[in-house]
Amino acid sequence: MMHAITFDIEEHFQVAAFDCVARRRHWNTQESRVERNTQVILDVLEERGIKATMFILAWVAERNKDLVRRIVDGGHELASHGYGHELITGQSQKAFREDVGRAKKIIEDIGGKSVLGYRAPTFSITKETEWALPILVEEGYRYDSSIVPIVHDYYGIPGANPAIHTIATGSGPIIEVPPSTCKLAGFTLPIAGGGYFRLFPYPFLKKLLRRVEAQGQPLIMYLHPWELDPGQPRMRGSALSKFRHYLNLDKVHGRLSQLLQDFSFGPIQALLPN
Repeated sequence: MMHAITFDIEEHFQVAAFDCVARRRHWNTQESRVERNTQVILDVLEERGIKATMFILAWVAERNKDLVRRIVDGGHELASHGYGHELITGQSQKAFREDVGRAKKIIEDIGGKSVLGYRAPTFSITKETEWALPILVEEGYRYDSSIVPIVHDYYGIPGANPAIHTIATGSGPIIEVPPSTCKLAGFTLPIAGGGYFRLFPYPFLKKLLRRVEAQGQPLIMYLHPWELDPGQPRMRGSALSKFRHYLNLDKVHGRLSQLLQDFSFGPIQALLPN
């Protein structure tokens, strides 16, 4: 079965867990590591002949145009992660429309390819922000990959459809591509990647991924470039934020290589209905 491997292309200092107005104001003075880290991902993918979907922040794309072109030249799908990694839960509908429209145009202009997909920063399409879906349709997006059917302190819509499906909105249909989850002992576990990819021992995670695959559902996996960078500068934050961000960074490269060997992957576009 063909699955989807995706990457949210952002800097290590842009994650929501460490976000604050003061830190955001100094983004341009921080050490940029996204180009080098993303190149590590591109090299791993090239070794195995795998194409992926890259949800890139337009803020990053503007400052790393050569990287965007390398992604395109490698045959990968360009998608949008918004402009400046602002959670939808903190945006007005007007601000969100401006954000996703601006991001789409910037990424398309640099990459020379149509952008059909969107993933909200920190998966922040929730019950309170489902109004974002018709706006995405109106701004020219074909699919979204932001709704995670779990309980979480930042995101999630418990009970949402875990499979790829079409959502009817007042502005037309949009395809929802949820990151993978798995039912275990009555609970819905997030298994798509990110912190969970680092938290769960890989043999345990692989069993859960195989269970989803056996049910006939393609996996939708995700990681970030900073997760392959154990030497990144440490930021100040809560103990929970630091645990979530820095846990097992040194294991990600090896686990990613093993994941790509154990399952067949391609970009999200390859899984969408015609």
